This record gives sequence, C-alpha cells and structure tokens, in this order.
Amino acid sequence: MHKLTYDGIDSLRYGIYISGSGTFNAPELDIEEITIPGRSGTLTRDNKRMKNILITYPCFIKDDFIKNTEKAREWLLNSTGYRRLEDTYHPEHFRMARFKGPIDFNVRALNLSGEFSLVFDCMPQKFLKSGEIDIQISEATTIVNPTLKEAAPLIRVYGTSGSIIVNDITMNISEIDEYVDLDCDIQDAYKNGENKNSTVSQQYPTLHPGANRISFEGNITQIVIRPRWWTV
Repeated sequence: MHKLTYDGIDSLRYGIYISGSGTFNAPELDIEEITIPGRSGTLTRDNKRMKNILITYPCFIKDDFIKNTEKAREWLLNSTGYRRLEDTYHPEHFRMARFKGPIDFNVRALNLSGEFSLVFDCMPQKFLKSGEIDIQISEATTIVNPTLKEAAPLIRVYGTSGSIIVNDITMNISEIDEYVDLDCDIQDAYKNGENKNSTVSQQYPTLHPGANRISFEGNITQIVIRPRWWTV
C-alpha cells in the first residue's frame, strides 16, 4: 500500500491509499511559437523556464469512510500556497505543490468505502532529498551536481568579510555579522530575516551539472552550502 505526505501530514492518518499512475509525467517547456506573415513554418522562442505540472493521485478509502472523508477535507483545504508533497513511489524526491481540488467521491455500497482523485498543482522541479543535506566547506573544493539541471543553492557564509567564488562567479561580501545567508533562488541576502542585500554584490551563482569549483578568500572562515539539487 502506498501513501503521500502533504504539508507534513501522512495520508494514512485519514485512511487514504494512493496509486502512483499519475506521478511519472514531466512538466512542459515554456516555448513561445511565432508565425511571420509570408514566411512558411513556425519559429520558436525558448523562455528558459518550465510550466507547472498537474500531478493526479487516484486514491481510495476502505475504512471509516465518512469520518475519514470529513478529516481529509479539513486537511487538504486548510491551507493555500505551495506545500511540500512526497509519496512512496518516489522516496528520494519531493515537490512543492498546492492542492487544486475538487474532491469528488465515488462512494461504494452503504457508504463504507470510496474512490476519488487528488490533484496537485506542482512547481516543475522534482527536488532531490539529498540536496537538502548541508555541505560544509573550510577550504577550496569541488562538489558534483548529480543532475542535468542548474541548482540555485542556499549558501551560509561565516566570517567578517571577503569573497566566495563558485566556478566563474565571484560574490563579494563587505560585512558579515557572524554569518549571512545567500539565497541564490530568490537572489536575497539575509540573517534571521534581516535584509543584508546592501552588503553583497548582486551576481548570485548557480551549481552547474557536473563538477563545481568552490573557494573563498578574505576574512571568511567557512561556508555551508545546501545545494538544492533537482530534476524533472
């Protein structure tokens, strides 16, 4: 029997078992098609992004149907925005998703069991759980991105000032109060929620597929990288 976990809550809490038949699809590339009058064929423009993907889980509840459906509705419709989504078909990955709904039950005899589908609107990335493991770096080194996608890491820098070098990108930090977090996804620098963007240069690095050279200089003592590896 397989299950999913959404927003930290296990579907088995509400007696929900899943099928993974809808979980193996990949997102669509955002390609813009352009037609020019008088010219045959279609040109394309790559927007360098992927679209969200709908993930559908066929589900069933076989015990305490009425009670479990009431609780399941509360769980799934309790929050908005993206939440973490995992399932046992892909134990090494997770997605960021929002429950789309609706919930339509196909109820069996005597209201004792039922089948339905849960649909989630997911960000295109399928994140590797291994990408949540922090990599501590105290000297120049190389780390390897195991996927074919560029990752936007979270980098914590310890020290008072200096520069970090990731491949051919140098990021200068003029002032560090113990540490500063550099979020390369949202391109933001902060410490405990306090904005530190004025202390850093604004070219944020990414981790390319394969080997990535990492070093630092100046009065930096250590960096910690959460790589955020992902695939599709």
